[in-house]
Amino acid sequence: MARAKKNDRETFKAPRNLGKSSSENPKWLVPAIVTLLVIGLAWITVHYITQGAYPFPIYNWNVLVGFSFFAVAMGLLTRWK
Repeated sequence: MARAKKNDRETFKAPRNLGKSSSENPKWLVPAIVTLLVIGLAWITVHYITQGAYPFPIYNWNVLVGFSFFAVAMGLLTRWK
């Protein structure tokens, strides 16, 4: 007994965008990430150049503030598709 051949119309075809997100990145995402990284780098650089007196006289806490900008930017990078 021979098996009947299926028509092309009956054959299942997977969607082309399977596993891909349906939307693009928000337009604000990349500029926000770059801005936060630049601000964090500038904050820490100013802190070391002025020996802890600027941007605020909180001395070594300025390093924590600068790295906080980096941390927020890395958190936003998890949303990048």
